[in-house]
Amino acid sequence: MSDLIPGYALRSGSGLDRAQLVKFMHRTYGELYPDGELGHLAQTVEQYFSNQTPLWLVEYQKNSLEDAEILPVLPSSHLNPKSQVHNLKSTIGCLWLGNAIDQGTGQRHAHIFLLYVAPAHRRLGIGRYLVIHAEDWAKKRGDRQIGLQVFLSNQPALNLYQKLGYQSHSVSMIKSL
Repeated sequence: MSDLIPGYALRSGSGLDRAQLVKFMHRTYGELYPDGELGHLAQTVEQYFSNQTPLWLVEYQKNSLEDAEILPVLPSSHLNPKSQVHNLKSTIGCLWLGNAIDQGTGQRHAHIFLLYVAPAHRRLGIGRYLVIHAEDWAKKRGDRQIGLQVFLSNQPALNLYQKLGYQSHSVSMIKSL
């Protein structure tokens, strides 16, 4: 697999990244359901995130004060004009992988729970990189397939998955009561 574009790095997540995972879930579902109640997402992470459900995070290496969105805004009189802020990292994306059982064969396989890339970093190949990384991990584990759920209203995600060879396998149906 090719490397991420310069300035980005992949790292494995741990239990210390639970809050970051919840934040990315809120951002993902907030984009899809802006008026939705999302309080349950922390419980989802608490219930399903474990050492059996790997998380990979993408960090963006910030190279200048202008890029440093995590710094407080300071009056220009407080800044040394010769100074630059180096080596600031910001986590801008993730892929959380879980497990599923193919009910037709009984075989366990990887299932993408969440793929998120911050809007300012989209369309750079980061999502593609994360999916291919997850596929490679699943192959090494011995999985023969990988699954995911994507909302029909999420056309950018549908396009990405179709370009990567994913095909519809079933239809999830919902009836409001």
